[in-house]
Amino acid sequence: MKKIILASKSPRRAFLLSGIGLRFDIIDGDADESSVPKDTEPALYTQELALLKAAAAAKKLGSKRSAIIISADTIVVLDGKILGKPKDEDDAFLMLKSLSGRTHEVYTGYCVMRGSDSFAVCRSVRTSVTFRPLSDDKIHAYIATGEPMDKAGAYGIQEKGAALVEKIDGDYFNVVGLPISALADTLEKDFDINILKKTDKEK
Repeated sequence: MKKIILASKSPRRAFLLSGIGLRFDIIDGDADESSVPKDTEPALYTQELALLKAAAAAKKLGSKRSAIIISADTIVVLDGKILGKPKDEDDAFLMLKSLSGRTHEVYTGYCVMRGSDSFAVCRSVRTSVTFRPLSDDKIHAYIATGEPMDKAGAYGIQEKGAALVEKIDGDYFNVVGLPISALADTLEKDFDINILKKTDKEK
């Protein structure tokens, strides 16, 4: 199988890629996100950020220039406003309070780039998430776990934040941070990487 690079330090994305049998190295895809206006339409906004991260990782490939780079960016959107990672616990409280009892959208934009010639395919997936009504005590208790502080929208659906969610409409893995089904489709159609095909070591 072709060499794969994950341009993300997210342990959640690494876990999801490992779960579908992909072997990969990690290269930091940090990029200047301020170059993409916050008022950009959410699906396009996440794709633009994912492309920036893939391009940043591509510059660091060195001898791995022929690798396939996977990058992603996830945002939470409520009433048309992007909720990023909370600045502090007070900010986390305000975010969770605003999400309480309401439905919001989670967008993950992903990009797959061929390092050799920078050919890239970028797409975005949307999932609707509805929160249970949350008391102030429950919000404070969740913040005390420390989970909200490094996550868009101040929650992680794959951890204790699952207790805040009433229902979702769409791809669960998209909310975690990587839409696996859509990514697998892109890898197969555009990069000839089929995650369901047995490798020589598996045969």
